[in-house]
Amino acid sequence: MKKIISVSLLKSLCLSLLLGWLGMAHATDEPLMEIHQLSPSTWYVQGLSALGSPANQNFISNAAFVVTPESVVVIDALGSPALATRLVDEIKKITPKPITHVLVTHYHADHIYGLQVFKAMGAKIVAHRAALIYLNSETARLRMEASREQLFPWINNQTHLVEADTWIDGNQELMIGGMLFQVKQVGPAHTPEDLAFYLPSEKVLFAGDLVFRSRIPFVGQANSQHWITALDQLLAFDTQVIVPGHGPVSHEARQDMQQTRAYLVYLRTTMGHAAEAMEPFEEAYKNTDWTPFEHLPLFGVANRMNAYNTYLLMEQEAKP
Repeated sequence: MKKIISVSLLKSLCLSLLLGWLGMAHATDEPLMEIHQLSPSTWYVQGLSALGSPANQNFISNAAFVVTPESVVVIDALGSPALATRLVDEIKKITPKPITHVLVTHYHADHIYGLQVFKAMGAKIVAHRAALIYLNSETARLRMEASREQLFPWINNQTHLVEADTWIDGNQELMIGGMLFQVKQVGPAHTPEDLAFYLPSEKVLFAGDLVFRSRIPFVGQANSQHWITALDQLLAFDTQVIVPGHGPVSHEARQDMQQTRAYLVYLRTTMGHAAEAMEPFEEAYKNTDWTPFEHLPLFGVANRMNAYNTYLLMEQEAKP
């Protein structure tokens, strides 16, 4: 008697074979990770893509590190433990000094899934206390579950969220390894827990996802009004180099911050007028002139969602 295999079982077997093939194929086919020096003490690596996948190990965000007189300070931990391990290997090529701290700009998955590697090495994690809300949320749990499916084998059952060792509640200065870092609370903006880190001795600003170089930012559920205020605060720094959360570094600090700011102001102005006039979103989006920004990368991917979320935000802000 012939055994009949169900369609669901067949799909499951095919998926298992595919994931196994991906794991073997990409175990030796790693995405390129290049270290770029920005100042006498600062280096960074740039994410390769706008979207995470097994092929790029979720390498979509930037990370940086500062070699202080006594140690190494890392800013953001990349999007998978495998990437964090590779970053550690690259740091060791630059200096034998220990990695003692990781400064977290915000708790989006592509910036923090590598934290467990640094934690295991004994590094102290520093982040804003507002991240505790996300860490204990259903959103974080579901995001991890989805990542374990979509980014396997780089995100798997051994990947876990890591809390900070030091929670920051506001602006302050940190002296780490003999070097001063100025911490600026800039959330709630892109996220409730946004922090920016400024290295005054070398005029380098680690801006996280508050500044996007030559591309459309991902606004999501952001507080865009506070984001604009935060950019005004960051413009007060005497910055020569910005390390953004995504994309190439900026040597035109004011111009790139002002570009992000101008986009956010435009979203709020156009969608605010539409919401006030009770114009349906579809009509408002169609009637808006997007030509000042449609040439920027990720416009087609992010702009409509940004506009819709801003439209809902402006509706909410208009309520008594």
